[in-house]
Amino acid sequence: MVTEASGPVRRRRHGKELESAVLAAGWDELVEVGYARLTMGSVAVRARTSEPVLYRRWANKDQLVLAAIQHHRNANPAAVPDTGALRSDLLAQLTAVSEALAGYFAIAAAAAFSGLLTDTGLTPAQARDKVMDAQQLPRVRTIYQRAHDRGEIDLRRIPSVVLDMPFDLVRHDLLMDLEPLKPARIRSIVDELFLPLVRN
Repeated sequence: MVTEASGPVRRRRHGKELESAVLAAGWDELVEVGYARLTMGSVAVRARTSEPVLYRRWANKDQLVLAAIQHHRNANPAAVPDTGALRSDLLAQLTAVSEALAGYFAIAAAAAFSGLLTDTGLTPAQARDKVMDAQQLPRVRTIYQRAHDRGEIDLRRIPSVVLDMPFDLVRHDLLMDLEPLKPARIRSIVDELFLPLVRN
């Protein structure tokens, strides 16, 4: 005689699917309880898996939290605008980046001040590179290439450090204030600092 199952059968997850679920659970745990109270066990429970599964991939909670921060950041990129002009593209992009990353930076900074990186062996610069949106600059190159193709700027004459500067300043302000930049600050970065350099 066939009887109905008492509940849904849980499908076993593997590979990238399991890793993504664990990292999403790690981010959610970090947001809700903070770095100090987060444990490998609490993440395993939230992800509906076991601690040994986590330890096979991450040696300790610092490595897991760093990976969770990166995963959340990469899963929520700021869209690259196409307004038809370099200035308005940059204003829109810097505003989107500022608003999208403000909450993320607040969580990441709180984790850092609570002891994150103790067991990773990373220098502060290496940790910054892991936490910062390393994928953002390649996407932003599209804005610069469009401006180059329209004749607004000449990319052959502009050092990469100048092209990076608007986003470096936004990230600096976000880390210092942990809130989105004011529109006036974004306009100042674009109109008073960046555009005079690239159009000179």
